[in-house]
Amino acid sequence: DKTVSLRKDLSEMHEWITQAEEEYLERDFEYKTPDELQKAVEELKRAKEEAVQKEVKVKLITDSVNNFIAKAPPAAHETLKKELDVLITSYQRLCSRLNGKCKTLEEVWACWHELLSYLDAENKWLNEIELKLKATENIQGGAEEISETLDSLERLMRHPEDNRNQIRELAQTLTDGGILDELINEKLEKFNTRWEELQQEAVRRQKSLEQSIQSAQETDKTLRLIQESLAIIDKQLTAYIADRVDAAQVPQEAQ
Repeated sequence: DKTVSLRKDLSEMHEWITQAEEEYLERDFEYKTPDELQKAVEELKRAKEEAVQKEVKVKLITDSVNNFIAKAPPAAHETLKKELDVLITSYQRLCSRLNGKCKTLEEVWACWHELLSYLDAENKWLNEIELKLKATENIQGGAEEISETLDSLERLMRHPEDNRNQIRELAQTLTDGGILDELINEKLEKFNTRWEELQQEAVRRQKSLEQSIQSAQETDKTLRLIQESLAIIDKQLTAYIADRVDAAQVPQEAQ
């Protein structure tokens, strides 16, 4: 009987739709690791592709039902037509929901990688600060050399806040959805702790370098005064020698 065959096809498609909804849309998903998130994205892509492939089956059923209705007595029309309409509506809703969820998870996956990218960029900057701070330990030299070192450190510290703001926003977006929240919180805590420690150390080092510059400037000034004084004495003593003045005649200079 053609009606039985059509109803069997309709029933099988309904069962597949119900199973797909339960498998991919109705369950509560938790993504605690990147592997779990990646696996979910891949599964949804496969489910979306499978749903697209079922469009051929739905079209065949639709054509078969419509052809049967065109030839069958009116009494058989209403039930089959209603079942077909329900099937088409359910199928379209499933495709729409799978597309929506797949797009959402792909955006989440991209968001996670964007967060990693910003964290990597900021950690590279923190590495530069760490190396710079080590290079300024026990720095020797005059005021000018120390001043150049201080300028170099201050230029490095003038780092825009954009990346750090992006990290906060991306992390908030993911953890609000309960996605990779433990892992993200762990990474953020580690990053923020390191950031604060290096910032504080950089501020201490800047103050230390400023004091070193001041000390070096005072030392340079003292040395310059000594050199000027020695130059005057040297000139005076040279004049005495030229004039054959005896040291006993100038006891203060002789001393």
